[in-house]
Order: sequence, then C-alpha cells, then structure tokens
Amino acid sequence: MATKTIGHWIDGKPYERAAERHGDVYNPATGEVQAQVAFATPAVVDEAVESAAKASQTWRSVSIAKRTKVLFAFRQLVDKHQHDLARLLTLEHGKVTGDALGEVNRGLEVIEFACGIADLAKGEYSENVSTEVDSYSIRQPLGVVAGITPFNFPAMVPMWMYPLAIACGNTFILKPSERDPSCANFCAQLLADAGLPPGVFTVLHGDKVAVDRLLEHPKVAAISFVGSTPIAQYIYETGTRHGKRVQALGGAKNHMIVLPDADMELAADAAVSAAYGSAGERCMAISVVVAVGNAADRLVPLMKERIAKLKVGDGLEAGSEMGPLINKAHRDKVAGYVDQGVAEGATLVSDGRALAVSGRANGFFLGPCLFDHVTPNMAIYKDEIFGPVLGTTRVATYDEAIKLVNSNPYANGVAIFTNDGGAARKFQHEVEVGMVGINVPIPVPMAYYSFGGWKASLFGDHHIYGRDGVHFYTRTKAITSRWPDPRHRGVDLGFPQNR
Repeated sequence: MATKTIGHWIDGKPYERAAERHGDVYNPATGEVQAQVAFATPAVVDEAVESAAKASQTWRSVSIAKRTKVLFAFRQLVDKHQHDLARLLTLEHGKVTGDALGEVNRGLEVIEFACGIADLAKGEYSENVSTEVDSYSIRQPLGVVAGITPFNFPAMVPMWMYPLAIACGNTFILKPSERDPSCANFCAQLLADAGLPPGVFTVLHGDKVAVDRLLEHPKVAAISFVGSTPIAQYIYETGTRHGKRVQALGGAKNHMIVLPDADMELAADAAVSAAYGSAGERCMAISVVVAVGNAADRLVPLMKERIAKLKVGDGLEAGSEMGPLINKAHRDKVAGYVDQGVAEGATLVSDGRALAVSGRANGFFLGPCLFDHVTPNMAIYKDEIFGPVLGTTRVATYDEAIKLVNSNPYANGVAIFTNDGGAARKFQHEVEVGMVGINVPIPVPMAYYSFGGWKASLFGDHHIYGRDGVHFYTRTKAITSRWPDPRHRGVDLGFPQNR
C-alpha cells in the first residue's frame, strides 16, 4: 500500500507540485511510518510568501466585522471537529485522547479571544491637543508574519499565533513540526471553509531549509517561535539580524516547591499529573520537585504509589493515561538521561525503562521515572529532558528553595504548594519566573493573559497570545490632524450596518 503524502497548503488549497525531499511521519504507539511529509525548498517558500504578500494587500483592508465573522465561523468548525483533530494528534504525537481534546480546547480559547479583536486593537484619541488639533493612535497589521511551532502541541501552539495575527489583519505562514504535520492542514481546510480568502493562511512543511528562508525573506515582517532554547536563540538572532520582529519562546526546567505544611496528597497528585501528562513532553511540565524540610519523606512515597497505578499505552485505547514519546531517537535520549542519573548517584525510586506495552512492542514507550536525592550538579537537574522523568531535590529551608529556582537559567513556569498564604504571597513576589502557580502545578494563563517565561525561556519583548499577542502582530501609528468643515454626504434613512 502506498504511503500517504502530506503536502503544503498554499494560496487557499493543497499544493500539488511534487516535493524534492520528504520526512517520515510515525505512529509513535506502533513505531510504524504512517505518512511522508513534503519538505519545502527555498523556491517553494518564496512562492508561498508571494501568495501571502499578495493576499495581505486586500486582507489588511477587510473590515473588522468581516474578519471576526470568519473567526467566529472557524471557532464553530474547530468545536465541531475537535474529536477529529484530537485523533490526528494522537496518531502522530502519541498523547492520549483526553489530553488531545484538552489541547484543542485550550487552542479554542485563543480563537475565542481573537474574536474580540474589535475591542482589543483599539487605539487612543485626544481632542484639542492644540487649538482645533486632535491627536490619536491606530494599530495596523505588519503584513506577512510566520509561525514556527513545536511537535508537542501541534494544534494548540499554532492557535496561540494565527487567530490573533489574522484577526489583526496580517496574513500568516505556519511552519509546523515535520513530526506531526496533519493538524496544520486540517485547520487550513477549516479556515477555508469558514470563508478565509486564499493566501491569508499558508502551511509550509519542512526542516531547517524552510525555516532559514522564512527568517531571511524580506517580505516576512515577523516570526513567532516556540521550541528549545538553543533554537529559540538562533531564531531570534537570525530573524532580528534580517530586520524582523521576533518572539521566540524557549525551553524550561520547571520547579515545584513543596513546603512542609502543604497538603501532601494534593501535592502528590499535582506532581504526578504535571510531570507525566503527555509523557512529559510539555514545556510547562514539572520536572523538579523541591521538597523543603521533611516534605520529601512524606511526598516521595505518595508519588511512587501513584506512579505504580498509571496506565501507559496506545493513546487511542480506552483507559490509557500516558502515551509514547514522539520517536525512537527521543525515547532513547530520555532513557539515556535516566541511566546518567543513576550513574551520578541519584536514587531511582520508580524505573520505567523496562516498560512493555502489550501489542505495541515497537512503540516508543518509556514508563514514568522518579528520582530522589537529585542535586543541582547532575545532568538530570540541569538539562531539559522533555520526557517522563521527575527529580526530587531536598533543601532545608524556603530560602534555599527560592535561591535554587532563581539561580536556574530557565524561567518558564514554577509552582509552590503550601497552606500558608503569607509564604505564597512572599513567593509570588520574590520568584524570578514568568508564570507562577500557587497550589496549581501547570500555571498556563488563560487566553486573555499572555504566555511566556523569563531569562533563557524567552527571546524578545513580547509574550504570546493575550494583549501581548495583539501588540506583537500590530504596530502603532500616531496621527495629528486639523480639519476644515466636514463634507456633506446626503440623506440616508437606512439603519447603519457594518460592512
């Protein structure tokens, strides 16, 4: 049977021309190649940018009423097809169905936020700044903008970008991960069905060749990126060197501080959920529990107990709570970190390396792994593992815990578990991290706030979605005006309409 080919989406339709290069798309649960994805050449990127640039000339002038009408229709279609999107997610990424549906719904929240662009993108007005002179500001689109997104959230993270970019009047080119590309094409079709004109949304598949051409193309005004810190830094430096506005969200090493007064049952539930959901392939996953005082003596056994009951399996099978990793190379890399942690002297409390999933011998599975007595000099502490590996670091005091967190080069997310309101308030004030949870392990903000870390977790001045997203995808123009008598337009008794 011929292998399915996943192609680009350019100028409002599937791109028909054959690709020179392809990449394999696996089913992580079975280890089988289920499709091949086309890799764009620089010439194909140029063709896509020209289509987007042409569409930009008209889309930027389309009324806010018509733009939001398209977004409302798109929102309805995503909601209607959320189970279809979730199935694509599971087949190509491996996450379980419930997790996939959660991803789609968090993406929906940003689409809904973008539907309010009429209020979000308003400017300001000052009357009579001088005699009969008024001054005001307006927000205008940038033109052609692009998003480069990771494999771990192939539906949600792009939805953090393109609904707002399009609502603001830009045209958008999405370069999704080549590991799980189908959601991008599915959403492109839904946008077309919602009435989005050709060229306003484009999907380009590929690898570094396509990325580099987008970064240097003179008609691409801005780049949004989510991924690892080394690549985020490369995207930021290369894009800005070519005169682009760039927001590049990087890696993480998220800590969860547990004070001795915390509800240990709640903390154990939270740590296990936040560490092993989506097999740990989340930039907001908890990867280090910082246990203060005697908290670890009570917490570690509770986490071990919960880990033993987790069901790891094919994400499409009922009852599965954790699926496979994205591919074999990544699975082996994560298992190598577990080996290294043992060699460096950490105590391996739960060992998932020997996990076998019935009927899925070739799947990319690794069971949950839990370490105790992890120290800051160990690789499993210092590196972003991006897998189902949770380390426990013991400290004597709150001051040691906050110092540990604040000295880390990553500053994406952090959490504290305590029943002491004063300690929680002190923590939220002192911690040097972009997103903070208090008795909440994964503090991903709602769509009307903004997502983003500090330090090596973010390159650029803008966080993603929320008002930061609106500001990123628009630029302000200040106008000073004086007018003679207004023109007469005649009589019209019809009720005024938005057109």
